[in-house]
Order: sequence, then structure tokens, then C-alpha cells
Amino acid sequence: MSHQLALVVDFGGQYTQLIVRRMRELGVYSEMVPWMQAEARIRETRPQGVILSGGPKSVLEEGAPTLDVRVLEGIPTLGICYGQQFLAHSLGGRVEKSKDREYGRRELENVAEGSLAGRLSLPTVWMSHGDRVEAPPPGFSVTATTPSCPVAAMENEAAMKWGVQFHPEVSHTPGGRGLLESFVVRAGFARDWTTGAFIEETVEAIRTQVGDGTVLCGVSGGVDSTVAAALLARALGDRVTCAFVDHGLMRLNESEQVIETFQRHIPAKFVPIDARSRFLEALRGVTEPEQKRKIIGAEFVKCFEEHADELAGCDFLAQGTLYPDVIESGSPTAAKIKTHHNVGGLPDWMRLQVIEPLKWLFKDEVREVGRALGLPDEMVDREPFPGPGLAVRILGEITEERIRITQEADAIFREEIRAQGHKPGIWQSYAALLDVRSVGVMGDERTYEQPIVLRAVQSEDAMTASAYPFPFEFLDHVAHRIVNEVDGVNRVLYDLTSKPPATIEWE
Repeated sequence: MSHQLALVVDFGGQYTQLIVRRMRELGVYSEMVPWMQAEARIRETRPQGVILSGGPKSVLEEGAPTLDVRVLEGIPTLGICYGQQFLAHSLGGRVEKSKDREYGRRELENVAEGSLAGRLSLPTVWMSHGDRVEAPPPGFSVTATTPSCPVAAMENEAAMKWGVQFHPEVSHTPGGRGLLESFVVRAGFARDWTTGAFIEETVEAIRTQVGDGTVLCGVSGGVDSTVAAALLARALGDRVTCAFVDHGLMRLNESEQVIETFQRHIPAKFVPIDARSRFLEALRGVTEPEQKRKIIGAEFVKCFEEHADELAGCDFLAQGTLYPDVIESGSPTAAKIKTHHNVGGLPDWMRLQVIEPLKWLFKDEVREVGRALGLPDEMVDREPFPGPGLAVRILGEITEERIRITQEADAIFREEIRAQGHKPGIWQSYAALLDVRSVGVMGDERTYEQPIVLRAVQSEDAMTASAYPFPFEFLDHVAHRIVNEVDGVNRVLYDLTSKPPATIEWE
């Protein structure tokens, strides 16, 4: 990567990925590295700047995340939350357990003019810590406090070291962008990371990786695989074959829409593969979510393996894997939440080599790349849809009847969202079918049928999400339509749970 690098050391904090994203928004190329790999990576890359993330541990406890602080000498470094505590602890300051822990919004006091903390447009910040810096290291000055935090910010300008106890990367710190931008300026970043630069460099990287080989690109119609296909087509031309595997778990009439739209806008060979019966058979009787994902991942690859030689003799399998997929499938510092079919779900015996041109991008970055490649809004603005499709929205066994119920309920919900003008504020919306039955009364007769759960969320990058606040009248109207129009449903619920603690999908 030819750009100046902002390396974010992940100490296990829940907001670490947001730091990476915020730096990229400021025009700085940023990557995340787990703390146990950080020393080697810093020595190897000599980044323009380093940001030390927050984390759940205490620097005072045995086994806490650490690195040799000497590796940071001469490199502009910003410590955030645990990162500040680590700097203070490692450089001779004093860190202690807080008597009054700070969680949530706080107001900064005694903010030093001209300091990094002074670049906040508002004094409101987001705190989340149990320890605190009681005394800064030698050479550091305190540049902000709160009533219960004597060192809410500190810095040593000469040594190019800064620390803040709060989280400037989250939206709950409204002036956080100004602080991060000030760090970017003081660290001397060129701010040359752009969508155009990403496209240019990724195209070159694809050509280098593939060489004279050919690529089979699995596409679903979703934003991720579509943009990946467009990048591959730009890099390799007719050496790319795009295969759309219809697993029978798409939304209502969506397979036909995907085929038509893709053939119209992506200049690559396109081959639809009807695999509905094989997926349904492979999933018969399976109810456990992780097993479903593994089966679907294996069946996808079997389809690609079976068609690779007859279609193009392909050497590589390209996928639209994104950064949140990688994180949720498990990393050295993040717990495994669930296996994504295109990350951890691939079987060991797969012959094709995998190429993932988007794996370090967030969804909004992928959309920007798609627009820059000339893709139409109907493709770029498509809601995220999981690779396993409705299999992760149908709890319990997958059957043709249960697929029909889910498709019809989902179509009504999404139709009403568009008709009543709610679509612009929604990141993702769908109907899920529960694996239970409930008693109802329809036409003076007892029913014993399945409940549908509606879910719609607001989000920026899928790492966090909140339920969309529909008016009650809207939900009431949709519930009436679903119960009256979809055979097999006698109850409708709306999921109000945020992420975390829930995930966006039910499985």
C-alpha cells in the first residue's frame, strides 16, 4: 500500500473498527492490527501514525494487552481509553482503579486551549472506563478533566504522544471528528486515501494476485458481490465468469430481478445456476443455525467447483466479503459471533483459491466504490441481504412451505415501507419466521399457526444498529395485511432489540 498508514492497534475494544472508519473518512488509509501482532507490524511498516484503541481489560491486571512502548518512539501516537491508560502506565504515569466509574456522556472541564482536546467542537464526550489515569507520565500535561476523572486528556506535543480517556470515534462524542482531524494534521498525514485510489490500487492488486489465471466470481445480486464483480471486470475483462447460484432462499421474485439487472450493468460473462432442489435437500431436517451456515457454504462451493472447469477452467473464487463479516466470524481480539458463509463457512477441501477484494471495507465504503464504478442506484443502494438468504430468517427447519410464508410476509412488509416513505432511514428490513406455533381465531375457528417477526434497523456500518421507530399505525396496518394475506400466519411481532445485544439477523 503506497499510502501513509494509520495503524490502529486493537486492544479488544468494541469501537476499534469505528476508529479505522473515521480515519478513512478523514482521507487517511487505516488498518487494524491485533495487539499481539502490533510490534512486528509497526517495525515492518513504520506507519505515519498509531492509534491505541480502547479495551475491556485493566492495564493493572496480569495478562492485559500490551506491547513494547519503545516501538512507538518517533511515531505520532494517540491513545484512546485503554490506549491512554496503557501510555500512561508504560511511560511512568500512575493508573488506578476508579472509585467512581464513568459510563456514558460526560462534560469536559478545564480544557487547555490549543490542545488536541481543545479541537472538540462540543465538550460532551462518551466515557466507558473502570480505571483512570491519576497522574500523567513525565513530560505530559493534563489538557482536560471531568469531576471524577483527573486526566480526561493528556499530551506531550514534543514526543508526539496524545491520550484521551473518552471515545472521539463514536457518534455520542459529537465533536470527536475535530479531535481526530487535529491528530491527522499534527501527525503529518497527506490525506490521500480516496475511493478512486482504492479502485486503482485494488485493480492492480487483483491483476498481481491472479496473474494469467481466471476467476469465478460468486454473485448474489447484493451490493458486496456486485461491486466485487465490477472491480474484477475492470481488472481482468473476459477472464471473469460471474455465477449466480439460485439456492431458492431469495426474497420473492428476487432471483429473476438479479439476473436481469446484472446482465444489464456488469460487463462480464454471467451464468445462472439453478440449485434450489440441492440446497433444499441438503438442509432437510436441519435446525441448528451454525449447521445451516456450514451446509450452505459447502453447497455454494460445490456448485462453483462443479461448474468451474466447464465454464472457464477457473483458478480463483472471488467473493464479496466485507470487514464486518471478518470481525463477526472471529478475530484474535473479537469473539466469534457467527460464521459467515463466505468467511468461516468454506470447507477445507475447496480447490479454488479465494480472492476477496473488499474484505477490509465497510458497507458504506463499498457503496461509494460502486457509484465510482458507474453502477446504478438500484444496485448500489440495495439493502444488505445475507448470503444464506432466508435460511437465517426461517428459524427451525427449511421447507418449501416455510420459504413461501416468509417470502410473502417479507414482500408485504417491504412494500409498505416503500409506499409510506420509510425506506430512506432504514439500513435493513425483513420478516422472520419463528419455529413455534401460537393459538389464534380466524373466521370463528381456532388456528394453530406460526408467528412472523418484523425487523427494521437503522445503522451506519452494521457493527451497531437500533430498531427503526415506526408509528404504531404503520405496524398495525402491516400486521393486518400479513395475517389476512399470508396463509399459515396468525400473529405478527416487531423486534425492538438493538445491536448489541442482538445481531441484525435472527440466526
